[in-house]
Amino acid sequence: MTTPGRRRGTARIATTSVLYAVLIALAIVYIYPFLIQIATSLKTDPDAVAHPLSPVPQTVTTEAYAQLFLNSDFPVWFTNSVIVTVCVTVGRVFFVSLAGYALARLRFRGRGVVFAGLVAVMSVPTVVLLIPKFLVINTLGMYDSYAGMILPLLVDAAGVFIMKNFFESIPASVEEQARIDGAGTFRVFWSVVLPMARPALVTIVILSFQGSWNELAHFIVSTQSPELTTLTKGVAQLANGQLSQGRQYPLKLAAAIIMTVPVAVMFFVFQRRIMNASEGAVKE
Repeated sequence: MTTPGRRRGTARIATTSVLYAVLIALAIVYIYPFLIQIATSLKTDPDAVAHPLSPVPQTVTTEAYAQLFLNSDFPVWFTNSVIVTVCVTVGRVFFVSLAGYALARLRFRGRGVVFAGLVAVMSVPTVVLLIPKFLVINTLGMYDSYAGMILPLLVDAAGVFIMKNFFESIPASVEEQARIDGAGTFRVFWSVVLPMARPALVTIVILSFQGSWNELAHFIVSTQSPELTTLTKGVAQLANGQLSQGRQYPLKLAAAIIMTVPVAVMFFVFQRRIMNASEGAVKE
């Protein structure tokens, strides 16, 4: 005779089994496209066309990767993306933290208007600003240069908003001792407050790196020279079939994989710090 305790145990095992089955099915749905991407990058072009959804190449080859690095401008695209991403990330961390501290701590006329404008800018779609950006860059003589690619991305309204809220969560009494010792406003910001905002800074670093690495629309309106092409523009141009005949599935997916690696490494290295940043912001 089956006891109530055994029935509950059986029901619990059945529920857990169904839950795991659903989770495994969802994991396969999410992971399978990446497996296809990796496998296709290691296929020959005819194999990729004949078996586009097969996760196992019939003949494993690294021809697509060799063609990217030896017979294309891919190294130039990669170098440009690295230069722009590093400059934008470093500059944005500095400027948004400086602006966030000013809005959080300094008292000046029109501060409320500035903050309202900041919030308003966050609600404007990025695509709406493309033409004004082009006009400003062109008028200032920065079109088709690294300056035109980097300077408009150095400040981000969302980053200023994040830093302002984090600085406001730090007690003002922390700064009083430094002011009594004679430290000026910038010294207090740089030596006292900024080190305490490390969790928020890590968040800004990750968001800035990911955003500038994946940026496409801004680079389209700010440059036209091939030597200033970034990875996003270059990979998009591969769709035109400029490197060889055929569908070029292995070539395109190999480029996409290489483009994904830096962002994936950044995310896996700092994923714990992302969660710590959120917890720290709430506690403070």
